[in-house]
Amino acid sequence: DAKLGFCPYFMANGLTLCFQDWNVTWYTAHPDLTQCFQHTVLVWFPCFYLWVCAPFYCLYLRFYDNGRISLSSLFNAYMSVCLCCRVWVSVWPPLVCWRWSILLVIHLERLRGFRSSIFLFLFWTLAVICSLVPLRANIQTIIDEGFSADAMRFVAFFTFFSLQLAQLILSCFADQRPVTLKPNPCPVEDASFLSKVLFWWYGRLVVKGYRSPLQAEDLWSLREEDTSEKIICDLEKEWAKQWAKMQQQESALNGTQALGYKLSEQTQLLRKLHKEQISGFCLLRTLAKNFGPYFLTGTLCLVIQDAFMFSIPQVLSLLLGFVRDEDAPLWKGYLFAFLMFLLSCLQSLFNHQYMYTCFSVGMRVKTAVMGLVYRKSLVINSAARRTCTVGEIVNLVSADTQKLMDFVVYFNAVWVAPIEIALCLFFLWQRLGPSALAGIATVILIFPLNGFIAKMRSKLQVQMKYMDGRIKLMNEILSGIKILKFYAWENAFRERVLGYREKELNALKKSQILYSISIASFNSSTFLIAFAMFGVYVLIDEKHVLDAQKVFVSMALINILKAPLSQLPFAMSTTMQAVVSLKRLGKFLCQDELKLDSVERAPYHPGECINIDGVVIDNGTFSWSKDSTPCLRRINVKGQRGSLVAVVGHVGSGKSSLLSAMLGEMEKKSGHVTVSGSVAYVPQQAWIQNATLKDNILFGHERKDSWYQSVLEACALLPDLGILPARDATEIGEKGLNLSGGQKQRVSLARAVYRKADIYLLDDPLSAVDAHVGQHIFENVIGPNGVLKNKTRILVTHGLSFLPQADLILVMEDGEITEMGSYAELLSRKNTFADFVKAFSVCERKESATHRAHIYLSAISDTEQEQDQEEVGRLTHADKAHTGRVSNTATCPDISNNGQTHQHILSHVTQFQRCMWNTSGPSAWPSSSPLGYVFKLLEVCIIVLMATPFAGVIILPLTLLYAFIQSFYVATSCQLRRLESVSRSPIYTHFNETVQGAGVIRAFGEQSRFILLANSRVDHNQTSYFPRFVATRWLAVNLEFLGNLLVLAAAILSVMGRATLSPGIVGLAVSHSLQVTGILSWIVRAWTDVENNIVSVERVKEYAETTKEAPWTIEDSPLPSDWPKSGSIGFQEYGLQYRRGLDWALKEISLSVNEREKVGIVGRTGAGKSSLALGIFRILEAAKGKIFIDGINIAEIGLHQLRSRITIIPQDPVLFSGSLRMNLDPFDGYTDEEVWRALELAHLKNFVSGLPDKLNHECSEGGENLSLGQRQLVCLARALLRKTKILVLDEATAAVDLETDNLIQSTIRTQFEDCTVLTIAHRLNTIMDYTRVIVMDRGHIAEMDSPNNLISQRGQFYRMCREAGLV
Repeated sequence: DAKLGFCPYFMANGLTLCFQDWNVTWYTAHPDLTQCFQHTVLVWFPCFYLWVCAPFYCLYLRFYDNGRISLSSLFNAYMSVCLCCRVWVSVWPPLVCWRWSILLVIHLERLRGFRSSIFLFLFWTLAVICSLVPLRANIQTIIDEGFSADAMRFVAFFTFFSLQLAQLILSCFADQRPVTLKPNPCPVEDASFLSKVLFWWYGRLVVKGYRSPLQAEDLWSLREEDTSEKIICDLEKEWAKQWAKMQQQESALNGTQALGYKLSEQTQLLRKLHKEQISGFCLLRTLAKNFGPYFLTGTLCLVIQDAFMFSIPQVLSLLLGFVRDEDAPLWKGYLFAFLMFLLSCLQSLFNHQYMYTCFSVGMRVKTAVMGLVYRKSLVINSAARRTCTVGEIVNLVSADTQKLMDFVVYFNAVWVAPIEIALCLFFLWQRLGPSALAGIATVILIFPLNGFIAKMRSKLQVQMKYMDGRIKLMNEILSGIKILKFYAWENAFRERVLGYREKELNALKKSQILYSISIASFNSSTFLIAFAMFGVYVLIDEKHVLDAQKVFVSMALINILKAPLSQLPFAMSTTMQAVVSLKRLGKFLCQDELKLDSVERAPYHPGECINIDGVVIDNGTFSWSKDSTPCLRRINVKGQRGSLVAVVGHVGSGKSSLLSAMLGEMEKKSGHVTVSGSVAYVPQQAWIQNATLKDNILFGHERKDSWYQSVLEACALLPDLGILPARDATEIGEKGLNLSGGQKQRVSLARAVYRKADIYLLDDPLSAVDAHVGQHIFENVIGPNGVLKNKTRILVTHGLSFLPQADLILVMEDGEITEMGSYAELLSRKNTFADFVKAFSVCERKESATHRAHIYLSAISDTEQEQDQEEVGRLTHADKAHTGRVSNTATCPDISNNGQTHQHILSHVTQFQRCMWNTSGPSAWPSSSPLGYVFKLLEVCIIVLMATPFAGVIILPLTLLYAFIQSFYVATSCQLRRLESVSRSPIYTHFNETVQGAGVIRAFGEQSRFILLANSRVDHNQTSYFPRFVATRWLAVNLEFLGNLLVLAAAILSVMGRATLSPGIVGLAVSHSLQVTGILSWIVRAWTDVENNIVSVERVKEYAETTKEAPWTIEDSPLPSDWPKSGSIGFQEYGLQYRRGLDWALKEISLSVNEREKVGIVGRTGAGKSSLALGIFRILEAAKGKIFIDGINIAEIGLHQLRSRITIIPQDPVLFSGSLRMNLDPFDGYTDEEVWRALELAHLKNFVSGLPDKLNHECSEGGENLSLGQRQLVCLARALLRKTKILVLDEATAAVDLETDNLIQSTIRTQFEDCTVLTIAHRLNTIMDYTRVIVMDRGHIAEMDSPNNLISQRGQFYRMCREAGLV
């Protein structure tokens, strides 16, 4: 009967004695389970697990498909062991029940590509555990009765047990993966269940990082579920649904308003705030639907971990009871010791699985939010774009995504911590009775305080506004750093940055003070709770005695209480911050988008009739936003296919807006717009990518050599290739840093021409090139015989010489088309256009080629051209990660004053602009030092050693192991942090580049390609972030296992020495050893934070140690207050190099410029014209020789003393966000009357007077709410306001129409009559009445004389004038 699973006890004494014979099981020195229990429960329990879970597991496998696994040695071994089990079916009947189920599961797993089975691992684990008791019983029987007593049964059992054990061991390994094309796949995909739980799969990377510094190529590819493509594809669908719902709700509200209900301002504001809040919650709901299920698996691990955590004090209570009971059998003590060790290990494993899940979800949330923000930035309309600056968008994907990642990790603490606190108090009530109410009262007092603090901190989240402002300003400073240096405005902008920083720091300081109070209250709460409970327990009854069991079990529970009490304020704070970030993100993601129906895009069919219109606008009215007044009115345009349509008008008349309306960039109030065919767009300010010249032209298309060469030739780029160090493989800096304005515009034009589009929208591309190049481009590209002759071309231009060849001319004035027709028709009407042409035709003939010189480099372009020669085409380098651990010197400099960092930024030369993305913020220091935890660890070790001296045998090797594992980890972790930091910068750079060029990207229809580029950059960053957070889990699991060994050692030694140890000493040693796990975790976390965040300090230190420019001011310099008085300039054998070892940019320049003299500087590309300007302003220091101004060597005075007393009107008009007055006079050094006078002379007074806020008109980032010509006039007004004795002009009138240009030239001649004027001439007619002209050639002065004399000499200047049609 026993063999069949029936017990004789069941027949005699009933079911109760069969299962609960405690005299056999517990109250004995030799414990055992009853035969009935062994032959029923232990046999059938694994079977029930198999039968109950197998259907659900098979259902799960149905939805899991990772390719079929081919037959492997592991699979063959697994099947062989299963088949061997069939031999024992008749001997061991229960095997029949599960044999076929297991074979079915194995087969299904192989078909679905499941390489490691948690299901079978748990089954074989249960089977082996349930067989351990019969194994012990059989061994004991053999010892007592001998093997021959029942040899057949013993052989059968031991064989079967061996097979089970073999199956368990085999299930610890993973099968080989199906064929994959991934390079360096992530090993977690190949890891077995056991390896995943213990993070063994990570060990190989740690060893590699310890042996040699990790490089980017050493990192694994992302798992498919972690890639941007997978994450955002799923998320976009869900967000689109939420977005549609919100749009419907808003439409319903607007419909109500349209019925005649006028809303008050307060109601509108409340509705706006409600919309922001709803958008934040919609985003949260979207994220929860996509990542919630995986996050819930982590939450399940947290709940299981809590169950194990609360079990440990109960086992400790049993252990202390065992020590107090001298008659208790010894095996119970060992059981409790091993049980405590097992529970501690399981708690650690489940805790770190939970953390791993949270960080994985956090990583995916970061990817998802970055993707949504990037995609949104490509489709927001112009009005929304003006409210969301580049800095703010970058802040969304940096600061706010980090807040959401923190929220994912700590969210569960918001609801789990109160439950843990309640359970702790419940168990304390069991131990101490009503005295536990004292602890509850303490907790109740703490919670309202922290709730109040959390509310106060949420109000302080306005700091994000200051951070946005600071980042936005820093972005503008870096973009316009050259202008700041030319005007010596660094101090003014430094004060603005420090103003933002001070407000931000004040808010952060208040927030951190409140946070510190919160942390202090929770950290002291455990002591207060213990003090209150034990005090009340002793005082309320004299019979109450605090024995070891009550004290140390209560202290263990209070130590558990410490974690939720300390986590709760941080979790609440993180949640509040996440809510703010969700609102900010939701607000951005709900911004108005460009309407796809603004422009009807008709397909183009080459076989259609040529008379079909390419672009049609029928009675169109357009504005830049819904609520603004229309800036284009009554627009009617028909651009016939293959025709050339020219658009002319004064500055600010709406020419560029007309092209924007055709592109669908504006808000269409009424009318109809139709565009037939593909579009290519050349903006007025060329948008250039940080890529090679070739990549900028191809713009994602395949290179076709013959067409590519034709485009280069037509766009006059072939001469440039000879100058560039690596020809078309030369890398172009951000915003075309190493190209002149003309080069940038021709690259932009070449990009459009290469596209072979049907319609070309050209926004004044010819103003950026000189005459002969402009004529060449018109004849070979735009004109009737150019490569675009069969395309529809809409050309905005200020050049009159091209108009006779236009098929249609649109004359714009104040946002309306006042005249329309061919050149001859408009002249015959004798209206405004005819008068304008008559007045300026002479001037136009004189400068038929006078727009910017061919490829005359700007100040920066000269610099970078020379630098390129050394590195052959390579301009920028990705941030290079340091290797090894952080040096001690990184922590030495005091950089806590971020104002010094900002000042340092402004005192650097411009080639360091890119690296400042990572140095503009505060250094992130950990909130706690690891030193306190080290002392706590020493305290625990000392207590354990005092209680059980033999523990030293365990503690010493554990310490050595701890140091060994830590050293492996730190080397790898620091390098991963560096790699992650280095790979983060390109994300923000690409965001910045995309937002600025969004209009061009949309016009060319390249959104999908740029999205893929953004995805690749985010994925590249995540490839280093993923192993970085796994490294922490790997270390924590290993160290906590060491800590659990200390618990085991303390418990076993206490059991062994219970005869000499009191329960109090045992309780002290074991309860303190239980804290080791937590202490080790905190040491690791704190030390890692220090090491990792010091990497940020290391990067700032590296930047701070770069070479500075000369001092801004020199106190003892002999500089008169009215210097320069006359304005004379002298060059004495002046030589200039951009770097040592490079060719001379200027060679042996000796030159004297007299006071009030007007000197023009001309020359071909690379001749050194701009180098002279750089030398005068000391943007570059002299390599030899001297420059004197009024007899004073400019090298002996401070940079600000020099630059503030001379003036330049630069090539690129740069404005900063802020008031118009601030852009003119950032130091408030002039009266309003003087400012208005300067605006009047710059022909801006009427425009500014018409603005609602006049001088306080808010300029948007980069001055985007002003036209390019108006920005150029603002730069002129700056010069008029400063009115220094020396003026340098660098192509100051390129972006204005001829009439305005004529007015500006007359203003310069009259207002600067008493000044020395140096003009880097691009329109040669403007310098024909100058005193002298200097012709530069390869760094030398080739010719120098009056214009008439130079023409008569028939040298270089004569040839240039002949090309320009002046002679």
